Amino acid sequence: MKNNFKGRDFLSLMDFTREEVYELLDLAVELKRRHAIGDDPKPLQGRTIAMIFEKNSTRTRLSFQAGIAQLGGQSFYMRPDEMQLNRGEPIKDTARVIDRYCDALVIRTFGKERVEEFAHYMKNPVINALTDQEHPCQILADLMTIREKKGRLEGLKLTFAADLFNMAHSLLIACPLMGIDIAIAHPEGLKADPKIVEFAEETARKNGTKVVLTTDMSEALRDADVIYANTYHSMGTTEEERKQREAIFFPYRIDEEKVKVAKDDFIFLHCLPAYREEEMTESILEGPHSVVWDEAENRMHTEKAVLAAVVY
Repeated sequence: MKNNFKGRDFLSLMDFTREEVYELLDLAVELKRRHAIGDDPKPLQGRTIAMIFEKNSTRTRLSFQAGIAQLGGQSFYMRPDEMQLNRGEPIKDTARVIDRYCDALVIRTFGKERVEEFAHYMKNPVINALTDQEHPCQILADLMTIREKKGRLEGLKLTFAADLFNMAHSLLIACPLMGIDIAIAHPEGLKADPKIVEFAEETARKNGTKVVLTTDMSEALRDADVIYANTYHSMGTTEEERKQREAIFFPYRIDEEKVKVAKDDFIFLHCLPAYREEEMTESILEGPHSVVWDEAENRMHTEKAVLAAVVY
C-alpha cells in the first residue's frame, strides 16, 4: 500500500484522507475477490485480535470474527460481565494488559472517550466497532457498496432519514470527504453534534460538495442517488418511548410514494437491524433498489481491509 497504516488506530474517518479511504476500499475489493475464489490471503497468521463488545451486536461481531478467521488470525471475544473492567478495574490497566497479549483490539462501546482511552494506553491498534458518536466501520462498508453499485463516489447525492446519532455523524464525516453531497432529513428539534457538523461543512467547502440538514423529507430525497434508512430505536428503549418515537419519525419513513422524487436508479441502504413498516416499507427493503444484503456482506470485507492494513 502507498500509505503506511501499520499500527494506526481506526477510531474515526476524520483521521483519514480521501486517498487513504480509497486505499482501504481498494484493499477490501481485492479481499472480497479473493474470498470469492477461495484464495484468502493470511496477513493475520499468528495474530490474536481481542474483542470487547459492551453493546449487543449481530453483524459487527460476526463479520469481524469471520473476517479474522478468513485472514488466518484468532479472535477472542470478552464479555463485559466476565471482565474485571466491569468490576471497577481502570481502562488503562485493562488496555495495557490486552496490549501485551494481543495484536489489536476491536471495541464496541458507549462513549467515544472509552475507545480513545484504550487507544491512548495501547501501542497496538484499536478499532472502533461503534460508539454513541460514530460507526466508521459501517460507513466504510457503505462507501464500498455505493462504489460497487454506482461505479463512483464523487458527484453522487446521498439522503439519510433517521435519528441524528452515530450513523448520521459518520455519514456527515464521510460524504463530504469522499465528494458526495449529503442531505439528512430529521424531525424538528433534533440536533447533530455541532463539532461534526462544523467538520462536515468545512470539508464540503474544500471539496465543493453540499451538506443539508432539513425537516423537509421531499427536499432531502429529491434527485437522490442513494437513500439510507436506519432504526430510530436505541438499545434499551421502553415500549412507551418506542411508540412516541414511531409517531415522531413516521413522516420520515421511506416508502414508494416518497422515493418518486429520487433518481430512477437510486439504491437503498440500511445498516440493519431493520424494522419493516417503521423506518421503511417491506417493499422498499425487499425491492429492486435495495442493496442491503450486499452492504451487510461488504462490512466483513472492509473490516478485513482495516485489520490487514493496521495490524503489525
